[in-house]
Amino acid sequence: MNWLRDPTSETSALKRPRLTPPPSLEGLTVGLFDIGKTRSDEFLDQVELRLKERNIRTRRFGKPTNAKVATPEILQKVADEADVVLIGLSD
Repeated sequence: MNWLRDPTSETSALKRPRLTPPPSLEGLTVGLFDIGKTRSDEFLDQVELRLKERNIRTRRFGKPTNAKVATPEILQKVADEADVVLIGLSD
């Protein structure tokens, strides 16, 4: 079984089983999450353009700066509105 390490700032590391990726993005909403690093918005703009060319729905999310953790409200919004999420880590 593949495991993912939870990258959030918890006091102890938590390992969670990896979810099986969907066989297709068709009919799903892809969340594009900008963590606030320099140029990550440019990267996500290009990803969004390519997804929209394939008629895949997208939703943009983000936090104002990479120096702060995402608020529970932002994370809940992502969970409520997106089926899968791509996080833009770019410099």
